[in-house]
Amino acid sequence: MDFQEPAHDDDWRQTHLGRLLGHAMRRFDARVYELMAHDVEVPLALSNLAARQQVTAAHIHITRHLARGGSRLGELAESAGMTKQAMGALVDQCEAWGLVRRDADPLDARARRIVFTADGLAWLEAFRRCVARAEAEFRASVGEEVATVVALGLEAYCGS
Repeated sequence: MDFQEPAHDDDWRQTHLGRLLGHAMRRFDARVYELMAHDVEVPLALSNLAARQQVTAAHIHITRHLARGGSRLGELAESAGMTKQAMGALVDQCEAWGLVRRDADPLDARARRIVFTADGLAWLEAFRRCVARAEAEFRASVGEEVATVVALGLEAYCGS
């Protein structure tokens, strides 16, 4: 009898849950950026950054985690699951773009708080609208029942 190499089913490498979740997240985020690039209420300079794909998932950490009343760098980094150094670099870039500024911390004169600028708050509101629209598109694409099951499953998986 001749030895035959066993057939390998390597499809799992492209279709496992982690890979699908990663693709879904990138697709969702790309749609949000696209919507933001065309949102007339986003300040033009920020809209141009979104259109040129200069805004990345890392920058969105600030949008997702910066408290409306401001946060210290360490708080922001911890909330986003990043080092202070990495978050500091993102804050520097977002400050240069006019999304955030550093203000004196009223509780500690030595500390600084990162706060949204007026343009940053407009960006945050546009982000909220665009996420809602992308979610509505997802629901329309897969159906309300499937979207609900996906959302509930992900909430349970993430411990929310």
